[in-house]
Amino acid sequence: MRRANRTHQLRRAFTAAVAVVAATALLSGPGIGPAQAGPGTRAAALDPVDPQTWQDQETMTWDDYRAVPGANWADPTRQPSQRKLRIALVAADYPDQPFVITQNRGSDLFRNPQVAPVARADVSRFYADFWGRPSTLNHGHTVHEYWMEQTNGRIGAEFTPFGPYRLPRKQFEYGLNDIGQNGGGCPAGSTCNGNLDADVDTLWRAAEGSDVRNRFDLVLRVYAGYDETSVWQEFGEMMFQTKEDVPDAWGPPDPNLPNWVRSRYVDWTSWKAGSQLWGSSSMRQGESSGTITHEIAHTFGIADNNNNPYVSPYRRVGSGTWDVMDRGSFNGPGGPHNRWVVPAAQGAAMPAGQTLRSKLKLGHIAEAQVLRLSREALRTSGVAVVTVKARTAVPAARDIQGVRIGMDRDLTPACDINTNPLCPGSPVYNWYSLETVQRIGADSFTPDNGVLLAKNKDAETNTCGYTCFTWVVDANPQDIDMVDYYRPDGTPVKRTIADYRQLNDALFHAGTRSGSEYEYVDTANRLHFYVIDRRVGADGVLSYTLGVRHLDGSGNSVRGVTAATSGSPTGSPTNGGATCTFAVNNTGRYVAGGQAHPEDASAYLRADVYRLSATVAGQGWTVTLPNALTTAEFGRTVNVRAVATATSGATQTGRVTLTARSESDPSRTATATCQVAR
Repeated sequence: MRRANRTHQLRRAFTAAVAVVAATALLSGPGIGPAQAGPGTRAAALDPVDPQTWQDQETMTWDDYRAVPGANWADPTRQPSQRKLRIALVAADYPDQPFVITQNRGSDLFRNPQVAPVARADVSRFYADFWGRPSTLNHGHTVHEYWMEQTNGRIGAEFTPFGPYRLPRKQFEYGLNDIGQNGGGCPAGSTCNGNLDADVDTLWRAAEGSDVRNRFDLVLRVYAGYDETSVWQEFGEMMFQTKEDVPDAWGPPDPNLPNWVRSRYVDWTSWKAGSQLWGSSSMRQGESSGTITHEIAHTFGIADNNNNPYVSPYRRVGSGTWDVMDRGSFNGPGGPHNRWVVPAAQGAAMPAGQTLRSKLKLGHIAEAQVLRLSREALRTSGVAVVTVKARTAVPAARDIQGVRIGMDRDLTPACDINTNPLCPGSPVYNWYSLETVQRIGADSFTPDNGVLLAKNKDAETNTCGYTCFTWVVDANPQDIDMVDYYRPDGTPVKRTIADYRQLNDALFHAGTRSGSEYEYVDTANRLHFYVIDRRVGADGVLSYTLGVRHLDGSGNSVRGVTAATSGSPTGSPTNGGATCTFAVNNTGRYVAGGQAHPEDASAYLRADVYRLSATVAGQGWTVTLPNALTTAEFGRTVNVRAVATATSGATQTGRVTLTARSESDPSRTATATCQVAR
């Protein structure tokens, strides 16, 4: 697989620099930073056309949220067109663990709750409203909103509260019977084999009737205390240097037991953290968890797509921050280390949107919004060029929000997941996907705006060392080299190569000098992907013009190109650069035939992709191309730019030569010249 010819060192330096200003940049518009400005904003000649300004989750706040233009999916009166999920919210506490939300502000061991106490009798209603109705406390965002947004109004959700009920056993008798613990750390005289779901449902049926479950599509069991997924690290290795340092306050009510216990991913956490239940796809969640949308998705019949990033051999994450079925379920203000707050209004409070693969599996996107292509058909049809609108935006008629490129088989060479942490597992992927991510709606807390390229499997099988089905192609696969947390003694702990935040900078971007890549070649699978251009509509919605072709065939269409200078140069070569504009004309001719795509793709086969290069003659002169790619439909002309700069000692004039070369037929080239003076 070939990558564009720019060094990782320069790219990393640029990306690190723009990441520092990302938090400010992303406040300037609906998910678009200042260098990615909307209509009416004039950029400097030498500015990158699409700089990568990714933002880490830890720096995000609720101010980073941007609404989806033209839609208020949180409106509780807006009814779904297909189905409203009827969710029973059944709340239960323990003899030894009251609801955190009923205690005085900041009074428990975990420094919660963050708000004034709620009466026990009101807890069920409190959480039904917290997840179901817009309010100041949830910053106006609900589970109903998420599902309406992701399905374009097809599916909504409503919560009916029940309880609270008092469980018959102590909290740890359920929590220490959890994933990977097998009852370890159980205090003497107790039996840590409780079944929370069964006990909650028994109490619920006794109170409401044996048929109460039949009145609902889903049951959400909210239990008092914490979801272990949100506290095992923060109140384990981040708080205590070693397991022997865990004090009695964080230990069990049995002096003969250690103050630590095994957790799912690591050998130890504090007993108090490890005794909590682990959130589950059976729809049970602690008070600290905000991953309700993720658990609801499981009920539609889709698996997790996440790894264990904490143990060796490290195995790279599948889709990371970009999908609710991976650790994108942890997206939200403050990032993953702020998931322990009660109520759950920070990390995980707004999970990522759904990738194209997830939406297709779940039936949450209309076929009209998906262009289906075939790798084999591209060989005979020629290059396809398509404009792809942001996946979270409201689609208009004929908008494409995802491209699917099927493959009859995966030709990727085998690799070893036990020795290569970036290995995508067995070569059994069925198709590629292309989609545009914009930081609006649920995607507000994804790290970047750009193009998401991924390989996908139809089956949800363990071929990556974990169950996986989407493998995001990382435009920056080198180690992101960021601190995860600091140990109590101040030692920094870096994010492992398998950490999901390694994909923060994974998106592709248009143009040169973006800090990312504008093309990707899968040599084994004979596909070349192009990010050609980007635009922001009058409504603030982001779209990218993308291309894909087969390396071994260009189809029946006739290819051709001419180039000419278009007008006089503008600007100053010694003050920001002088811009030469060139007209590139597609002189080819569309010829149909051999186009066995899964659908009629002829509308997207009527263009060519051209690679641009430029030189400048004259001592002390340099030339820069803002974009190394362009596209034009047959018979159409597009304008491209080259920017010339000169030193104070440069010759009086310089001569810029632009070359445009067809990617489909490299023998078809054209040149044009432009004279600039300082």
